[in-house]
Amino acid sequence: MHPYLITAKPGRIRRTLTVIRVWSVRILAFTVMTLLGAAVLLVRCARPLINYLATRAIYLELWAAQRIGRPPVSGLIGAGITDEFVAEFHRARRTAAAGSPQ
Repeated sequence: MHPYLITAKPGRIRRTLTVIRVWSVRILAFTVMTLLGAAVLLVRCARPLINYLATRAIYLELWAAQRIGRPPVSGLIGAGITDEFVAEFHRARRTAAAGSPQ
């Protein structure tokens, strides 16, 4: 057993490759976090518009069901889903407002 094998530092090429690998993983992780954050922000900002459009679509479906004479089954299901979305949105807004310093 040669003692210099135990204490030898990695060569310049190996150290350079290690630095490149570490920084490429950091850059990739930062890019993924940025893209996911942008997607979440977009969905969160669009939620009131989605709620409004869903409510209008339900009213339109109920109006059409009255005109045709068919029961508004899909409208009742959609109304429950829309009500849950609206309740969740207001719950999140109240929680955010309660946690913010004034």
